[in-house]
Amino acid sequence: MSQYNPQKIEKKWQNYWQKRGIFRAKDFLKKPKFYCLDMFPYLSGAGLHVGHPRSYTATDIISRYMRQKGFNVLHPTGWDAFGLPAENYAIKTGIQPEITTRRNIKRFKEQMKSIGLSYDWSREINTTDPDYYKWTQWIFLLLYKRGLAYEAILPINWCPSCKTGLANEEVVGGKCERCGTEVTKKNLRQWVLKITAYADRLLKDLEGLDWPEKIITMQKNWIGKSEGADIDFKVENSNKRIKIFTTRPDTLFGATFLVLSPEHPLVEEITTKEHKNEIKKYREKARKKSDLERTDLIKEKTGIFTGSYTINPVNNKKIPIFIADYVLMAYGYGAIMAVPAHDQRDFEFAKKYNLPIKEVISPDFPRKEFPVLDKAYEGEGFLVDSGKFIGMKSEKAKEEITKWLAQQDSAKKAVNFKLRDWIFSRQRYWGEPIPLIHCSKCGVVPLSEKDLPLKLPKVKKYQPTGTGESPLAGIKNWVNTKCPKCGGPAKRETNTMPQWAGSCWYFLRFADPKNKKALLDSKKGKYWLPVDLYVGGAEHAVLHLLYSRFWIKVLYDAKVINFKEPFLKLRNQGIILAPDGQKMSKSRGNVINPDEIIKNYGADTLRLYEMFIGPFEDVINWDTKGIEGCSRFLKRFWNFIILNSKNRVKQDSNTNLKLLNKLIKKITEDIENFKLNTAVSSFMEFLNKMEDQKDKLSKDFLETFLILLSPFAPHICAELLVKLNKKQSIFNEPWPKYDSSLLKDEIITLIVQVNGKVRDELEVMVDVSIEEAKKLTLAREKVKRWVEGKEVKKVIFIPGKLINIVI
Repeated sequence: MSQYNPQKIEKKWQNYWQKRGIFRAKDFLKKPKFYCLDMFPYLSGAGLHVGHPRSYTATDIISRYMRQKGFNVLHPTGWDAFGLPAENYAIKTGIQPEITTRRNIKRFKEQMKSIGLSYDWSREINTTDPDYYKWTQWIFLLLYKRGLAYEAILPINWCPSCKTGLANEEVVGGKCERCGTEVTKKNLRQWVLKITAYADRLLKDLEGLDWPEKIITMQKNWIGKSEGADIDFKVENSNKRIKIFTTRPDTLFGATFLVLSPEHPLVEEITTKEHKNEIKKYREKARKKSDLERTDLIKEKTGIFTGSYTINPVNNKKIPIFIADYVLMAYGYGAIMAVPAHDQRDFEFAKKYNLPIKEVISPDFPRKEFPVLDKAYEGEGFLVDSGKFIGMKSEKAKEEITKWLAQQDSAKKAVNFKLRDWIFSRQRYWGEPIPLIHCSKCGVVPLSEKDLPLKLPKVKKYQPTGTGESPLAGIKNWVNTKCPKCGGPAKRETNTMPQWAGSCWYFLRFADPKNKKALLDSKKGKYWLPVDLYVGGAEHAVLHLLYSRFWIKVLYDAKVINFKEPFLKLRNQGIILAPDGQKMSKSRGNVINPDEIIKNYGADTLRLYEMFIGPFEDVINWDTKGIEGCSRFLKRFWNFIILNSKNRVKQDSNTNLKLLNKLIKKITEDIENFKLNTAVSSFMEFLNKMEDQKDKLSKDFLETFLILLSPFAPHICAELLVKLNKKQSIFNEPWPKYDSSLLKDEIITLIVQVNGKVRDELEVMVDVSIEEAKKLTLAREKVKRWVEGKEVKKVIFIPGKLINIVI
C-alpha cells in the first residue's frame, strides 16, 4: 500500500492547479456567479500566524464547494499595503517601506500558496501600486467635487508615538489602537469626509443584509440616530442663546443647570471675570484627554461654574451654566440641559456640586409623596411638577412640550446622529498622496484626471516629523508646483490618506483589475458585484465596513456602479489564541507559524484543524493535540480509500447508502450554514463507521466520499481520485445530491409555531439539535414575517414534534 506523503502530493497539485489556471474566474459565463472574498491582509513583517488561515480556509472551502455546485466563482486576493502597520514596520527595521512591502508581499504570498488556497492570482492587487491608487485618488476627487471632502482646523486625536492624527474609531480605551500609546488632542489642518451626509442611508440600508446581528447593532450604535428636539436657552442679561439637543423634552421642567463642552465657542464670552483663570486651567486639562476618557461612565464627573446663568424656557427660572469635560463638542451642539432626577450622569454631578434635583417624571400618578432620590429615574411615566403638563404621559409630553415651545420660537423637532465626519488626513509618508493643489490666488484646486496618479515621491527620510506636518512637506521639489488653473506658483497637499482609503473600494477592482481607462468596466461590475460572501475579523465591524459602505453609496449616486451595498452576506471569524490563552504576539513568544505545521503535517491537516478547532465565529485556543488528531484522520482516510479501491463492488448495501446520503445532506447543510467544525466531525464519525463495517464498497461510493471532503482537504482528495479512477481534476466533479427516499427514516417533519400558532412546517434530521432547529426555523420566510424586528424570548422544542418560537 502506498504511503500518504502530504508534502510531496501537495506541491504536485498546487503546481498542477497553477499551471492550468484552474481557479481563474471568467467574465460573463452563463453560469450563476458567486463572488467570495476575504478581508485582504495588511502587511506586517512577521508573515502569517495560524490565526490568519482560519478565514482564508473557510472562504476557500465555500469557493470550491460553489464551483462544484455549478457557479462561476470569483475568489481573489490582494494586499492592503499602505498605512501605519507597513510604515511602522519599515521604521522599526530601518528599511524603506517600499522595499519592506515588496518583501512582505512575497512572504505572505508564498505562505498562502502553500495552504492550497484557490485564489485567482491573475487578479491580484496591491494598494501601493500607482495603477491602483490612481483610482483611489480619482474617488477622492469625486468626493471633493460632490462637496463631500472639506478642509478644517480641528481638535483631533493625536498619537505622540505614531506622530499622526487618528480617527475616533482608531482610539480604543483612550489609546492608539496600533501602538497602545495614550492619545492626546491637537488642533491640526485636516481633510475631512462628510460621511454624516449619508448617516440616514447608512442606517436604513442595513435592513436586508445577511450580517451577524452583533455587527448590525454595532453599526447602528456607531451611527447613533436619536430623535428629539432642539431647544434654545437664553443667556441671562444677554441676547445670546445656547442651543441644546435632547431626546427628553418631557423632562425640561426638571432642568436645574446647563453644561457646556470646554470647547464650546460661547465659553470665553459668558465666563465672568472671577472664574476666567480656573476655566482656562480646566479647558487645558480637558484638551489632553481623549473623547473616550472624557465620556467614561465610571470616572468621577468634574466641572467648573462659568459665573453665568441661563433661563429655562418652560418656567423662566434662572439656572447656572457649567462647563464639564464629559460633554463633547462633537455631539449635539456641545451643550446639554442637565436633569439630575432623570439622568444618572447629571445626578452624580448635581450631588457633587450641591445642585437642585427636581423630580418631574413619576412611574405612577398622582404621586403620593416625593421621596429623596438615591439615584436618577430614567424611565418613562407621568409628568409631575411640570406646569400645565402635569398628569400627561411622558411620551405624549415630548411632543406637546416641543410644540408649545415652537410657538415661542424656542424649540423644534430634530434628529441627531452620533456619527461624526471622517478625519481623512494622516501626517505620515506611507499613504496615497491627496491630489489637491493649494494656490494663493485660486485656493484649493483639484488635479485633473489626466494628471493621475499623483505618485508618492521616493524619499530618504520617511520618519514622521511630529510637527503636525507630513514628511512630504520637506520635499521642496515635489511640494512646489504650478497651479493647474492659473499657472502660478502653488503647493501640493502634503497630508496623505489613511490606510482605510485603499480598502474602501478594493473589492470593486477585482472585477476588472487591469483596466487603465476606468475604475471598472460597467458591464463587468454589473456581472460580478456586489460581493456575495465577505469574511473577516469582527474588529473591522465599525471602521472598514462603515467606510466602504459610505464610498459605495457615493459611487452609486455618481452612477459609477449600480448597487447600494457592497457585501450581501458577512461572516466573522473568531480569534485564535495561543495555547496559553494569550493573543499571539512576537513579544510574548507564543506565535504559532503555519509553515511549521505544513512542514510537519501538511497543508490539508492545517486546513482541517483550522475548521475543526471550534465554531467559526468563536474565540478559541490553539491545541497541538488537535493537529495530531486531524493528521491521524487523514492517514486513516488515505489507507481506507486505497484499501477499498482494490476490493470494489458494483452495488453498495442499503445501510451504507443510507449512511452516505446522510453524510451528503449533513456536509451540504453545514457548508451552507458555515458550521464547518461540525462538518469535519461528521467526516471523522463517518470514517469510524465505515472502518468498523466489513462490506465492500463501490467506486461511486468512494468517489462521493472524496468529493465531499475535497473542499476541506483538496490535495489528498485530488491525489486519491487519480488513484481511484484516473480522473485528473476533482473540481470538475459535480457536488453530490442526496436521495431523500433513502433518508425517510432519518428525516422528520417539525410543526413550526410562533407564539403557539402554526406558521410553517420544517423537514429536519431526526437527531436535530434545538440550536440547529432554531436556526433553520428563523431562516424560513414564513417565520421571518412574524419575528422580524422582535426579540425571541424563548424557544420551546419537542424533539420529533414541534418547535415554538416565543416572541
